[in-house]
Amino acid sequence: MAEQMVSKKTWHEFRDSGMLWFVNRILHCFGWSIVLILEEGGEISEVYPARVRFRGFPRDSEEEGFKRVSRYLHDNAAELLDDAER
Repeated sequence: MAEQMVSKKTWHEFRDSGMLWFVNRILHCFGWSIVLILEEGGEISEVYPARVRFRGFPRDSEEEGFKRVSRYLHDNAAELLDDAER
């Protein structure tokens, strides 16, 4: 059986893992961002790339972002290493 190379995830998973914050930190260097529009109740109604004038995030967002990415790496380190070594 062929090995699954792509596993679809939701925008919520991407955001909760800290990856959206991390990617947007990089995109901010170039004046870009990925924007998620949340409706009441947390449903995502729209996602789009945008040109932005700001660079970076407030300190509390930075701290939370690093915690989320660190937690994701901690929880998924073995699987990430296994994927990289295949």
